[in-house]
Amino acid sequence: MLPSLFVSHGAPTFPLTDAPARTFLEGYAALLPQSPKAILVISAHWEAANPTINTPAINSTIHDFHGFPAELYRIRYPAAGSVWLADRVTALLSSDGTKVERDKERGLDHGAWVPLSLMFPDANIPVAQLSVESSKDAAYHYRLGQLLAPLRDEDVLIVGSGSFTHDLSSFREYYHALHAPAPQWVDNFAEWMTIALEQERVEDVLDYRERAPFARRNHPTEEHLLPLFVAMGAAGGKFPEHLHASTTHGVLRMDAFAFGEIA
Repeated sequence: MLPSLFVSHGAPTFPLTDAPARTFLEGYAALLPQSPKAILVISAHWEAANPTINTPAINSTIHDFHGFPAELYRIRYPAAGSVWLADRVTALLSSDGTKVERDKERGLDHGAWVPLSLMFPDANIPVAQLSVESSKDAAYHYRLGQLLAPLRDEDVLIVGSGSFTHDLSSFREYYHALHAPAPQWVDNFAEWMTIALEQERVEDVLDYRERAPFARRNHPTEEHLLPLFVAMGAAGGKFPEHLHASTTHGVLRMDAFAFGEIA
């Protein structure tokens, strides 16, 4: 059985930077008990009114950003799509009455292809991407993860891709300083969340906006933390392993977690 993952994908320039989080992602696939049959990635950069899954034959690489180095726009991640996985996700979510949409044209945004290109650089594993719903709360996304849990027994790697902290207004102050130290309000939030996750305090984590210090400052909007709750739900909030902790640009915590027993 594969774990479900939450990874932080960083700034768009992350694939071009020399950072500890990049080194971690480049080496993580070798630690998995087996190669996935397919990958379901839930990215913070695809928001839709209903859960939507993409079904292209080959995933295009969406460069959903502007003003970055030309080298970044030359990166391609042409992983095959997976109609089988899309059908399975649709069936699992629909079992709870959830309406699932499909998008035959959409490829992978940078929240998806950035971490996957580091973890699985050969792009030889089929990938389907599922949207998040920023109008819905953490508990809703946790429930989506619970519904998707059977995929872990079917050799599908569930990857939630977001950012452990994500205050873009402060990011603009730190952008050019890749290795700037994290301010206290970033570390305080990350430390509280890490302890709550490791202690399997699901209710506290789902109510993080009211209980965690500096929650709204680190996440003025929630989309970059919603993939965490899907990954959590896919393992029932159990057995979290803190795989990585580091900071880029001062205010972007790059933490990663694995959930669930591995067999």
